[in-house]
Amino acid sequence: MNRKTLAALAAALGLLAGWSSAPAQPATIVPPTCERACLKGFIDRYIAAMVAHDPASLPVIRDVKFTENGQELKLGDGLWGTIQAQGAYKLYFVDPETQEAGFFGTVTESGRQDIIGIRLHIQSGTRISQIETQVARQSLGGGPGGGKAPVMTEKPIFYEDVPPAQRRSRQEMVAIADSYFEGLEHATETLTPFDPHCQRIENGMVTSGNPDAPAGMSRMTCGEQFATHFSPFISHVRERRYPIVDQEKGLVLAIAFFDHNGRIKDVKLTDGSNLHVPPPFDAPFAFELFELFKIQDGKIMRVEAVLNTVPYGMKSGW
Repeated sequence: MNRKTLAALAAALGLLAGWSSAPAQPATIVPPTCERACLKGFIDRYIAAMVAHDPASLPVIRDVKFTENGQELKLGDGLWGTIQAQGAYKLYFVDPETQEAGFFGTVTESGRQDIIGIRLHIQSGTRISQIETQVARQSLGGGPGGGKAPVMTEKPIFYEDVPPAQRRSRQEMVAIADSYFEGLEHATETLTPFDPHCQRIENGMVTSGNPDAPAGMSRMTCGEQFATHFSPFISHVRERRYPIVDQEKGLVLAIAFFDHNGRIKDVKLTDGSNLHVPPPFDAPFAFELFELFKIQDGKIMRVEAVLNTVPYGMKSGW
């Protein structure tokens, strides 16, 4: 075999050595995602579009799903048609891992103040794919705080980082939030880890841990209230969902329904006294609520909720 033939054979073998029968693997494409500022920005864009009554300006996917108070509506309907301005109170909470953004705040609608809860899901970091809203409007009865929603103030505790040593896994945080609902269903304080100073706000009203309230339930902390075993008239906490979990800030957003079947008229509290169940809890109805938990060192420190009175057994639309 001469030199030219050897050189050609070597070149051919070199080419074959670099050839594989397996097909080339495409490069992994990672869809773009939103970080904290981006997710918060989508909330701001959503509210600005509402105030402008301009749903067309909002970046949404073609089949975006939109609900208000559990009812699926066409984007641009409901509060979109009657909102006048955004109010001063703003509370943001986000979950970069699930690409969810949440918000509690005040708005003006037809000359009245409402409190709203918003949940957005962002797809590929560019468009809104889900919109779930809760609008607590002033009413002639309704739920806690429904008649008079005071102007709320910023609460720095919701924005404070939880020290890394005190953070819990996503699963643990969901379990802690869920234990709150279990404690209500079973009328016990033994299932729920509360910070000794836990406070709860519902529709702008301080309903536990209120230092300005006279002696009674509203003055008690969350744990002290649960320890009275007051809640047998809450017959079921259902359709529990936990779309936002923020380990860095220690926040969990829960969405659920509180059913009241109206059958229990009196509750014997742990101090031996009798609680006569007042209206509307003495007839069948439900609360639909967005409930935000601040968790630190494995304990619930703050609870804030936006809720509505809805028909007994109503579904969430999700």
